[in-house]
Amino acid sequence: MRQATSIALRSRCLLRAPQTSRAFSTQSTLRSADHGNHYDPPSGWLFGVKPGQKYVKEGWENIWYIGFIGSLVAAGVAYVFKPDTSIQTWALEEARRRLEAEGILEDPEKAQK
Repeated sequence: MRQATSIALRSRCLLRAPQTSRAFSTQSTLRSADHGNHYDPPSGWLFGVKPGQKYVKEGWENIWYIGFIGSLVAAGVAYVFKPDTSIQTWALEEARRRLEAEGILEDPEKAQK
């Protein structure tokens, strides 16, 4: 009896008509809260500057260049002066300390004095 019910439910799901998909929005046209047309049609000139005209920078460009280059310099300085925390350096120093403690290696500070 349980198999018959299961088969009946499965066949009902297979025979059901597929649902049509709907978009998230019910409006057919898209609207946005803009302030006019922001599209600049192509002028044929590189960056929209005609030959013979000088490019005028916008107000944010110098600030962006200074901030970007300054952050690269700061990251480079931080990378150069970061401490060496590798396991190889630690193991080398630990092996040197143990060999000096056992007397196999001379202490370089005592050898200079």
